[in-house]
Amino acid sequence: MTRLAAFDIPPDHPAFAGHFPGRPILPGVVLLDAALSRLEADGEIDLQHCCLRSVKFQGAVGPGDQLHGEYEWLAQGSIRFTLSVRDRVVLTGTVLPVPPAGVDSDAL
Repeated sequence: MTRLAAFDIPPDHPAFAGHFPGRPILPGVVLLDAALSRLEADGEIDLQHCCLRSVKFQGAVGPGDQLHGEYEWLAQGSIRFTLSVRDRVVLTGTVLPVPPAGVDSDAL
């Protein structure tokens, strides 16, 4: 596994407002976007030429939580990634390259 640089979502990020009052948590779509953006920033994927094979949200992320990411290359050029807060996994997923025109994506 290759580690991504640790990062956090700023506590004043607008996604925390109202989600949920009294105990804010980061919406899953924002967490997923952060993970994919990290992979793209590290030069591992081009978001214009990939698709999600699987995503599983496994835990909540609150304001101030520091995220740690890891990824590994799999067969056919896909990437499996994991985000954790401390030792608790909060997101896992797999990204696939977009197949060339005429190629059945189920074959990947």
